[in-house]
Amino acid sequence: MASAEKPCTLLVHFDKGSPSMANEIKADLESGDGPTKADAMRRAISLLLNGETLPHLFITVVRYVQSCDDHAVQKLLLLYLETVEKRDPATGKALPEMILICQNLRNNLQHPNEYIRGVTLRFICRLTEPDLLEPLVPSILANLEHRHHFVRRHALSAISAIYRLPQGDQLIPDAPEVVERALATEQDAAARRNAFLMLCACAQERAVEYLLTNAERVSEWPDLLQMAAVDLIRKVCRSKGRVDKGRYIKIIIALLSAPSTAVVYECAGALVSLSSAPTAVRAAANTYCQLLSSQSDNNVKLIILDRLHELRASHREVMVDVVMDVLRALASPNVDVRRKVLDLVLDLLTPRNVEEVVLYLKKEVVKTQAAEAEKGGEYRQMLVQAIHACTVKYPEVAGSVVHLLMDFLGDTNVAAAVDVVLFVREIIETNPKLRVSMIQRLIDTFYQIRASRVCVCALWILGEYSLSLSEVESAISTIKQCLGELPFYTVSEEGESADSSKPAQPVVNSVTVSSRRPVVLADGTYATQSAATETAVSAPAAALGSLASTQNLRSLILSGDFFLASVVAYTLTKLVLRLEEVQPSKVEANKACTGALLIMVSILQLGQSSYLPHGIDNDSYDRIVLCVRLLCNTGDDVRKVWLQSCRQSFANMLAEKQFRETEEMKAKAQISHAQPDDLIDFYHLKSRRGMSQLELEDAVQDDLKAATGQFMKDADDTNKLNRILQLTGFSDPVYAEAFVTVHHYDIVLDVTVINRTKETLQNLCLELATMGDLKLVDRPQNYTLAPESSKQIRANIKVSSTETGVIFGNIVYETSNVMERSVVVLNDIHIDIMDYISPATCADVTFRNMWAEFEWENKVAVNTVIQDEKEFLNHIIKSTNMKCLTPPSALDGECGFLAANLYAKSVFGEDALVNISVEKQADGKLSGYIRIRSKTQGIALSLGDKITLKQKGGSS
Repeated sequence: MASAEKPCTLLVHFDKGSPSMANEIKADLESGDGPTKADAMRRAISLLLNGETLPHLFITVVRYVQSCDDHAVQKLLLLYLETVEKRDPATGKALPEMILICQNLRNNLQHPNEYIRGVTLRFICRLTEPDLLEPLVPSILANLEHRHHFVRRHALSAISAIYRLPQGDQLIPDAPEVVERALATEQDAAARRNAFLMLCACAQERAVEYLLTNAERVSEWPDLLQMAAVDLIRKVCRSKGRVDKGRYIKIIIALLSAPSTAVVYECAGALVSLSSAPTAVRAAANTYCQLLSSQSDNNVKLIILDRLHELRASHREVMVDVVMDVLRALASPNVDVRRKVLDLVLDLLTPRNVEEVVLYLKKEVVKTQAAEAEKGGEYRQMLVQAIHACTVKYPEVAGSVVHLLMDFLGDTNVAAAVDVVLFVREIIETNPKLRVSMIQRLIDTFYQIRASRVCVCALWILGEYSLSLSEVESAISTIKQCLGELPFYTVSEEGESADSSKPAQPVVNSVTVSSRRPVVLADGTYATQSAATETAVSAPAAALGSLASTQNLRSLILSGDFFLASVVAYTLTKLVLRLEEVQPSKVEANKACTGALLIMVSILQLGQSSYLPHGIDNDSYDRIVLCVRLLCNTGDDVRKVWLQSCRQSFANMLAEKQFRETEEMKAKAQISHAQPDDLIDFYHLKSRRGMSQLELEDAVQDDLKAATGQFMKDADDTNKLNRILQLTGFSDPVYAEAFVTVHHYDIVLDVTVINRTKETLQNLCLELATMGDLKLVDRPQNYTLAPESSKQIRANIKVSSTETGVIFGNIVYETSNVMERSVVVLNDIHIDIMDYISPATCADVTFRNMWAEFEWENKVAVNTVIQDEKEFLNHIIKSTNMKCLTPPSALDGECGFLAANLYAKSVFGEDALVNISVEKQADGKLSGYIRIRSKTQGIALSLGDKITLKQKGGSS
């Protein structure tokens, strides 16, 4: 148990000892030289750390090791003395034989070698026995005058440690005065820091007086002392509020120009925590931006960006002014840094800075085009997404970037090209003024597209937004050029038997010669068959390559992509229908219709031939046949559906997306409430004499916060009550309950222990242990609890993953009547995965990519009493604390089937993906599966267990 652990500075694994081993150690200590004694001491320390007592070894160490002059042996002796038990377990007092080491410690404190003095003083910092420390105090104080700073530094630490003991003020009653005098004359940076820290901990008034007296020279202090000063200012302002806060803030602002980057970073954080004045926040933001551009370590950049994100949440109006400084961090080659920078900048967009931001992003896109850097494709994709977000918020800037981005429709990075074409699709709908130029640009660059997914979206854009006669004709001509000459394959002249056994070759560049011959049909009648013979024509390789490069649709269809072929048929059908409306000449319209029909029939012929390894799928075949029938016989209602309804549906989808984003922004907005009778102290109505501009701004900001209730934003009593867990029963002599607080990587247990007996409980200890990826930080302490009194005990636990953990333990105490220790077993505390994950959003493309990439999947069968699909989906969303990515419009209607995607992100940066597919059976029950995918096993298993536990009930 943790209660058996002893404080030490050395942890070494060692096998369990034996009496013979103890005798060997004793013999080596008695007769060995320096190296032999050092080896024996190492073995003795290892045995002590593994629980061995070695009671008879202490006298041997005192007799034969204390007198050794070897420095290594002396250091090991101090480690041994630190590890060995120095108190009597029965009485709690120091063992009598411990007095034997005092003379040796006193001699070491007067040793001519400064190293021996220093390590001895460092050991004394860990001694807690007043009986051993009392005779050493004069020698410790004498070391404050030693010539070497190493000795003085540790002497100050020893005085601080002794004075903080329960009887410390009796051992060195004038310690603060002694340390203050030493601080005034000390020149070593570390020694000054130790002295200042001692005053901060034990005599804060003296530390504050020293700081304010030397306020003009703080910028000249060494960085160690400056860090201690910043920490003191934080503590003083937190405890004293507004008193002299202006003087402290002046010191902080002066330290913002310190040469140490660590000091500058701490000062910026302290400035934000002490003041909410715009001047102070602006100074902190500028400091963070300077650090962001000057530091090369990516981890430092990520930490600074986190601080800037926190500033954006509470001081957005100030952060807007530094958005261009933040953008300069895009020069970092690290993808994570760039992603955080773009996320921060997108949250700081305003009509005033959006043009500058878009222009900067445009330049970055051009850089990725000029020189392919490391992960340039991924960076280009992030830039495209950022520009897309900018134009969604402020459509007026779309015209300056859309034509540049359309050059990347043929990007080798398919994900980036897909983002570009989706961006073009949205802009062409939301910006009617750009439609003509964008359609013309798309027609000009269509042949460069190489990805099937990009071709599909680009064809849809051409079919929906080509409205004028010239646009429709250019679109049809471009599609025909990209398809190449028809047919897609030819029949050999050598005979039917050769055709059936040997696949024909595709046409790339040839001359077609037609021939006719009689054939016998299946019913015995005769007919004439036409065949096309292809004769290859020699041409330069460059010409052939140029021809193949323009026939992107042909190469994709010949690779077996019949879905793309069906989209080509749909697009041609829309273009022909629109041509019939805008073309005054019926002959030209009929000619275009005939050409479209020929293309569709050629695609069907290719799909049903033996030229490709696999034929056309049924869905694509039905879609193309529908297009053929539609062109042969068109009605007004059908024409309206094809030419208007599709575009209207897309417009509705964009409107719904915009509405959802607006609602999410409203939900994220901080809503603060203030009580009517809350006190508001209007400092700006008082006398301004002696107040700086920063203090005036700070007072105004505090008044505004008090008026709007921002000081009360965390006062959610309902949530706090839900986190209180009962650990013992009401009939137990000791009642305990815990309030659990989960904050990122830390879990804090505030345990309230109540003595319900009429007796005093002695040595009461809260012993905790963990299971899972949890680790206790603090060792348990003993307390004395008076009758019917209570005690607040805090325990800190570190979390390293999202796996479900368990905290268990007991409360041990003693009473005067019972000699044995009593134990009260505590209820287990289960740490819920819901405390680590939070709802998040991502694009559909990103979700699909992660779904294909993640290897851990947990498949949970639906087993619930809920009979409504939407109610079940809402229940899972509430139970798992996830975000539904499927839009509400896709979930409307009653069809007996529901599929939805959920997404969440953990505090450790892990992604959690969930897909729900449920179907209502004939008996009214729901069946289906819930699939969870993640990159790590822990979150997939924990989330699956949570869903399995929660899915049955309709309310939990």
